[in-house]
Amino acid sequence: MSATAASPEAAAQLLFPPNVQYNGSRLYTIKFLSSCFAGAVAGVLGLENTLGFALFILSTLFTAACLYLKCKSRPGKYVPGGWWELVNPGQENIFSFVLVWTLFYGIVHVYD
Repeated sequence: MSATAASPEAAAQLLFPPNVQYNGSRLYTIKFLSSCFAGAVAGVLGLENTLGFALFILSTLFTAACLYLKCKSRPGKYVPGGWWELVNPGQENIFSFVLVWTLFYGIVHVYD
């Protein structure tokens, strides 16, 4: 039986743990910066309610698509969660988005 036809548990053992940890750290940093940048854009543009969250969803999907292309269409080779790990924004990134969104909205639109 070849290594490519092995079970998911055996495929997970083929990943080198330090590389997986490094990739996870970089993935977290990229998602965090993307959500903060999207929050700043939403605040400066004065987006409110669903339009702001729609921008967050679009930025998350755009970031996931860029990372998918960077992984050469095989994210499972680089991160254990595969595609879902790229698309999942994470709770802390949603909170970061809202924090930066309200900060920039308050700074730019104080006297409107």
